[in-house]
Amino acid sequence: MSKHMIRLDCPSLRFKLYFYQRAGLFIWIRGGLLVSGRKYHRAFGVYGICIKDRKLLVINKNGGPYINRYDLPGGSLEEGEGLSVAMKREFLEETGLEIEIDENIGVIDFKLPWLWRDFTDVHHIAVYYSVKMIGGELSIPEQFDGQDSLGALWVSENDVSLDNASPLVLKAFEWLSSNNLGIDTKTYEDWKVLK
Repeated sequence: MSKHMIRLDCPSLRFKLYFYQRAGLFIWIRGGLLVSGRKYHRAFGVYGICIKDRKLLVINKNGGPYINRYDLPGGSLEEGEGLSVAMKREFLEETGLEIEIDENIGVIDFKLPWLWRDFTDVHHIAVYYSVKMIGGELSIPEQFDGQDSLGALWVSENDVSLDNASPLVLKAFEWLSSNNLGIDTKTYEDWKVLK
């Protein structure tokens, strides 16, 4: 048994429960049958692709499965909030910049392991927008409950990798070079949350 595996035997109920810590994966063996147990947190948000001098505006993420990585400015909708209103609000809160939305690029989703509350994984659904700056200036964002940006910066494609960027940033650069988000869910089985 791996050092990352926890085993719990329950002979009276005839099952064994394994918890694979690295992937947050539960595996039940009952009566010789293997059952996998993943519980997904569904995250839905809006994200902006803003380009200047061939560089992408990103934030330093301070929470969630992308903590300590570059991420796109954006996030969840507030109660009753529309997509475009949420995009403008999130961008301003996380970067200090006012934006105008040029285009709704599309929607793509990602799955990756993330132990949070009673979830083992996250299924992140992202609406992408092409945006342009119309005011404000880059600033350190005000910190409040739910604020997960430590500030914004411009990065080139050569500055980012799976080791320092969220799947959203990697997909943004892919879209910039191909003009296509794709349609298939991208799964990162070996995702590591950087604490």
